[in-house]
Amino acid sequence: MYDSPMTESKAMILGCGGLELTDEERAFYAVERPWGFILFARNISERNQISDLVADLRNCVNRPDAPVLIDQEGGRVQRIRPPITPSYPSASVIGEVYRKDPRDGLRAAWLMGRLHAFDLSAFGINVDCLPVLDVPVEGGHDVIGNRAFSNDPQAVVRLGRAAMDGLIAGGVQPVIKHLPGHGRAMVDSHLSLPVVDATLDQLAACDFVPFAALADAPMAMTAHIVFTAIDPDHPATSSSKIIAEIIRKKIGFNGLLMSDDVSMKALSGDFASKADAIFRAGCDVILHCNGVLGEMTEISAHTPVLRGAALQRAEQVMSLFDGADGENENTLRAEFDGLVAGNMSLV
Repeated sequence: MYDSPMTESKAMILGCGGLELTDEERAFYAVERPWGFILFARNISERNQISDLVADLRNCVNRPDAPVLIDQEGGRVQRIRPPITPSYPSASVIGEVYRKDPRDGLRAAWLMGRLHAFDLSAFGINVDCLPVLDVPVEGGHDVIGNRAFSNDPQAVVRLGRAAMDGLIAGGVQPVIKHLPGHGRAMVDSHLSLPVVDATLDQLAACDFVPFAALADAPMAMTAHIVFTAIDPDHPATSSSKIIAEIIRKKIGFNGLLMSDDVSMKALSGDFASKADAIFRAGCDVILHCNGVLGEMTEISAHTPVLRGAALQRAEQVMSLFDGADGENENTLRAEFDGLVAGNMSLV
């Protein structure tokens, strides 16, 4: 359980440059005190190295349970890969198991979340940016694609809940993404700004459904997407209208809301103006992933210390880090492999 003060933590989650921290990075983190960190493939080489890096990051901020995040979904978005961890299928494979047999699909979704938790907790990683709750539409860009469970919102609800519960059972906290929905994007938000022209009724009947059903999740990540029916001038990440009226009120999410990666090309302007816009819109925490120290320095200068509602939400997340159940890893792996074996060609 979390019991150390957080009043000095800044409202940011930051990456790092490589396999180990430089002296300059350590000094920066120690002074600027990010609330959490995120790892990518560039930070991964072997088991002891991962554990050492996670411990070093936490030592910098003198918080032994500081959140350390990773995108460990399966399929093409899996930062830790064989031989360190098994290769996992994409969410669409789990969706196909569900289509054939809903009971098997739900069990497979829970098992994959639980197995991710076994893997990640071994290194001290305590947050997985999973599940993807986006509902893809026909013709949409494959930036989501097979990362989604299904194009049926109700299937996404059930599978997303099972995956989230599996992570939590293993002592790893989930992040639902990408609010209020990335499935209609026709371009990759890593490279340019998607604009969605669906009506509010269309969005409410499909895109918002999984997020509303899982609105009790502890953390969520925004989408860098313009929804013209709601706010034609700002992407969701920097739209006070979308955050207040859609994410907080209509969808009902009251957990910790983080931006998607602020270094993605969908957002325009310098890092200072992007950070200002994100916090002004109502995001609790800003996320910067690429580990470029100059960019992090600019962002940190425009990032407040956690306070008010954002601090309360962060403290609530920290209170959830309370250990895993007593499941047997080998038994669960064998069961999972049996459930997905016939669908692995879809990975």
